Parts: sequence; C-alpha cells; structure tokens
Amino acid sequence: MEEVSKTDQGTNEGFSGAGRRGSRKTSLLALGVAVGSVALITLALHGRVSLDETTATRAPTPVPVAQFTTQDSYRREVSFLGLVRAGRKSNVGFEVAGSLAQLEVTEGSTVSSGDVLARLDTAQLDARREAVAADLQQVTAELELARIKAKRQRDLQATGAVSEEAFDETRLRAQALAAQLESVRAQLRGIDINLEKSVLRAPYDGVVAQRLVDTGAVVNIGVPVLRLVAAGSREAHIGIAAEQTALLEPGQSYRLVLRGQTFEAPLRSIRPDVDPTTLTATAVFELPDAARGLDGEPVTLRVEETVASAGGWLPVSALLEGERGLWTVLRLESTEDGEVSVREAVEVLDVKGNLAYVRGSLAAGQRYITDGVHRIAPGTPVQVLDTAQES
Repeated sequence: MEEVSKTDQGTNEGFSGAGRRGSRKTSLLALGVAVGSVALITLALHGRVSLDETTATRAPTPVPVAQFTTQDSYRREVSFLGLVRAGRKSNVGFEVAGSLAQLEVTEGSTVSSGDVLARLDTAQLDARREAVAADLQQVTAELELARIKAKRQRDLQATGAVSEEAFDETRLRAQALAAQLESVRAQLRGIDINLEKSVLRAPYDGVVAQRLVDTGAVVNIGVPVLRLVAAGSREAHIGIAAEQTALLEPGQSYRLVLRGQTFEAPLRSIRPDVDPTTLTATAVFELPDAARGLDGEPVTLRVEETVASAGGWLPVSALLEGERGLWTVLRLESTEDGEVSVREAVEVLDVKGNLAYVRGSLAAGQRYITDGVHRIAPGTPVQVLDTAQES
C-alpha cells in the first residue's frame, strides 16, 4: 500500500511541474503580443503625423520684389585697343657706303642730339683727300705762275715786245687754271663731306632700341645700322570703327587706360584713311608726361555711346539661365489665393556692374523677384517683402 501511494504522489508532482511550465509560456506570449501592439500603434501615430504634415498647406515664400521700368535707349561703354607710339622713331644709317669700323653705343643707350653713334672705315677717303689736296697745291702754283706771266706780258705788250696772241694765250691759261682750282676745291669739299658722313650722329634725343649691323660689316647707302626711339612724349594710335569716328572730336580729352591706370588724353587728330588690314580709322592721342608707356605697348580707349534699343535695367540676381541663349525672370501674378511666381523670357543686351539691361516679355510696370530666384519654381506662392523702383 505504501508503494502505491508513493507512485501516485510522483505522478501528481509530474502533473504539477508540467502545469507550471505551461503557465510561463502563456505569459511570454501575452507579453510579445502587447509589445507588438504598442509598436503598431506608434507607427500608426507617426504615419498619421507625417501625412498631416504633407497634406497641410505650405506658407508663401517671402521674396524681395521690384517694379520693372522701361526706356527707349541706354548708354554703354565701348573700348578700342591701340598701341603706344614714340613721337619719333627711325632706323638710322650712313649716307655713304663703307665698312663699319666702330659702334659707339649699345642697345638701351641714351643719346643726345649730335652724339656719335657709329663710324665707318675712312682709310680710302683719307688717301683720296691727300691726293686731291696735292692737286690743289699744284693747280694753285700753276695759276699763280700764269697770272704773273700774264701780268708781265700785259706790260710788255704796250712796248710791242709781246704779241697780242701770246698775251691772250697766257691770260686764258690763267683763267683755265682758276677754273681747275675751283674744281679741285670742290672735290676736296666733297671728300670732307663724305668723311663727315662717315660718322653717324644721333638726329635727336632718344634711346637706342636695337643694333641692326655688327662691326666689320660693309654697309651700303641707307642701310639701317641702329633703331633709335625718341625720348620724351608718347602718342597713342588707336583704331576705331569708321562709323564710330563721330563719337570723337579733335581737341577734346578722352579716357585712356594704360597698365591698369586711367587718365585723360587729348585727341590730336583722326587720320582720314582706313587701315586696309584692320579696316579701322586711326585716332592719334597725345599721352601726358605721367603716362610713360613703352613703344608698342597696348593702350585702351573707353568712350560711351547711346544704343537705341527699348528695354530696362534689373539686377543680375533676378536672372535665371534659360534655353537658346535666353534668360528668365520670375514676375508676380495675383490670384484668388494670393501672389504666385510666373516665368518670363528676356534677352540680356548689356551688363553694367550688378545690373543687366534686358528686353523681352517682361512688360513695364510688372513686378518681379529681385533675388533668390534659384530656389523658387514657377507657380510657387510668394509673399512680398519689399517693393523698390529699379533704374
């Protein structure tokens, strides 16, 4: 009986353990369901809030606005390029042929008028001068003798000791020798001139820009030896279109730009011809002493002209790049719900600083957005911040 009781007791304990394990599983399952329900409710609430924010009406974008004004024409600045020129510039050479014996200057040397630049070898001229000088002495002596003889024969002719024919021969011989003497003297003067011209001198104050021939070279008449640029004043030779010469008046001063510096220079003249290469007329300006440009240095002329084209000025910040070279502007249009942006196409004719002169579908008196157009799409509701008049 005791064995049976123990067996029953063990069986009961087994059933009790199984019951406890089942209860723990049920509790865990209930906890998981509760956590899942909370997560679903949270997601639902989050989705609800996002949906409400998306469907809510957005506030109009605040934008700066100005009124577009038009005009029949505008002034613009045009530039013309030219070169600085020395007042005088020349290639200097000898007036006689010969061998170049000596160069007295180098490139960059500053010279004054009359300074010696170069010399030719004058050995042949010196020898020729000596021969002609000897001829001069001989003719002078013969002439003196002929004159003395003619004087004696004239005295003797009165007594009949000398015939008239002999006296005439002596007299005419003296005249021929006198003429020969003048010829020899002329030859001597010519040799002296050639000797003088064998020394090349500076024709004016200037600077040696380039040496064109080296020592020892045989130079012919007129062959350039040195390039000389005059010191002092400079000129500006600027090419302008023939139809725009009316913008300039000789005697008036205009703005020139040299090395980034702007100064006023008087217009001396406008050449009456057109350059066949550039097809422009040349305007010659006198540069002031303060504008020490180098010969051949670029210089710019700036003048204003009136362009007859209807349009208006607006800030560059109001432009958006469009298609086919056009630009767009966002103007304001009033609707029942308020102001919205509308796109208009314009063409940029000129830009001056932060302003652009445009023409297109934007009409006079219409309001447009002046800044921040890159963040605004056409049709976007906007709110006007300020209204200003653009000029």
